[in-house]
Amino acid sequence: MTQAVSRRYPFLPARLYRDLRNVFQALFRVLVRLHIEGLEHVPAQGPFIMLSNHLSLIDAPAVFVAMPRTLYVLAAEKYERNLFFGSLLRVAGAVFINRGEADRDAIRQTLALLEDGHCLGMAVEGTRSRTGGLQQGKAGAAYFATRAGVPILPAVCWGTEKVFPSLLRLRRAEVHVRFGPPIRLPAGRARSADLDRYTEELMVTLARMLPEEYRGIYRHHPAVAGSRAAAAGEPASPGS
Repeated sequence: MTQAVSRRYPFLPARLYRDLRNVFQALFRVLVRLHIEGLEHVPAQGPFIMLSNHLSLIDAPAVFVAMPRTLYVLAAEKYERNLFFGSLLRVAGAVFINRGEADRDAIRQTLALLEDGHCLGMAVEGTRSRTGGLQQGKAGAAYFATRAGVPILPAVCWGTEKVFPSLLRLRRAEVHVRFGPPIRLPAGRARSADLDRYTEELMVTLARMLPEEYRGIYRHHPAVAGSRAAAAGEPASPGS
């Protein structure tokens, strides 16, 4: 798809993207035991936001290997100047965003690529968890989904934090990636209170998709604790 001047967002080199994905797939086959669930939930066409948790540096490669669709990514601005990570992220058409402020240019780029039919991957917590469990979710995904009118594909991964320690012991870690049914939020300009409510519901969905030890601050949430769906690892839908 040719990008119009008014649709300014990073270039994603499709062939290089595929080649890099093939390299990571080969590495994962050798270095980890990767388990992928829920591929039937990934939309075959049309834009969406893939929303995931973030445990370690291995999360993004794990999802990259598991995801059959091409994803642009939303990444922290600090990685733009990193020679290694910055280069890898640019292959994924990274939109670098300044966290902690209203980065209007990054917001415009993100909305433009979604409106042009592309897919976006982002971490709901905005940064890696320091506790090994879910942290407070940020409202960015709910904002982009409501403004662009696209569904959110919930995704969780776990076991990624064990990859490097396992390799040091010459073992292969068990890494899991799970996708859930897409979630549609009301399209349009949402109020801050609505975005906060949507975000909490999205975090509950992710928590219910994760094993209990990874649910973090949402472990004892009323919609997570004591839920039959939570015990089975089934995702929830906002408003349920």
